[in-house]
Amino acid sequence: MTLLEVNHVSKQFGNETKALSDVNFSVSEGEFVSIIGPSGAGKSTLLRCINRMIDASNGEIIFDNMNVMNLKKKELKMVRTKIGMIFQHYNLVNRLSVIENTLHGNLGKKSTIAGALGLYSQEEKEQAVKILSTLGLDEHIYKRADQLSGGQKQRVGIARALIQNPRMMLCDEPIASLDPNSAKVIMDHLRNISTTMGITVLVNLHQVDVALKYSDRVIGINHGQVVFNGTPKDITKDDIQRIYGSEAEDLIFDIGGIHAS
Repeated sequence: MTLLEVNHVSKQFGNETKALSDVNFSVSEGEFVSIIGPSGAGKSTLLRCINRMIDASNGEIIFDNMNVMNLKKKELKMVRTKIGMIFQHYNLVNRLSVIENTLHGNLGKKSTIAGALGLYSQEEKEQAVKILSTLGLDEHIYKRADQLSGGQKQRVGIARALIQNPRMMLCDEPIASLDPNSAKVIMDHLRNISTTMGITVLVNLHQVDVALKYSDRVIGINHGQVVFNGTPKDITKDDIQRIYGSEAEDLIFDIGGIHAS
């Protein structure tokens, strides 16, 4: 079943910069899709258009049979409760505890007053503890967020998204700020979430080898356009050249190694 359709989506900033140009693809329920491309290719802009953190200039974005671009404020708020978002720089509230940051994932379902007062049910708190335990954060539940390592902070970011019970998770360069070991932990968790919970995962990555290892499908973007859309085993050196241009030489060897293994 198709959960997300992106049809002829473009995004222009001002008169000059065209960040996205006629982008088309669809994503199935439970699919793990990586979007790869050089810095400035339009990956982050694309993710932010999908949940309308920014508005696309043209096209349509269909999520769960609704055109996100046509939704009024209240409808959009409800759709966003089904779409978890994970950020490169975590976007946690440093002075709050791990469990408080996790519970913030439910703010979209609260009234303004309940959200401002931090009024959460016992059931919500128990769900938060369970999710944090699954992500290996049992010992850190009551620590302040600013006491955590980068990898731990990103796991809190995942917990905050999961507590929404989302249909889809958008992950914007979730491992860009992490060391290789922490990055592997994060990617393992995201893959597991997709496989065991059936949640659709759409993740922006700069690391080609990581995308090839974890994804059901890879979408390559360059200069705001989709230049590759296929499975990891289908990607060739020519495709990498088309996606990364002058940066490709540093990546070709990795592709050969992945295909060989």
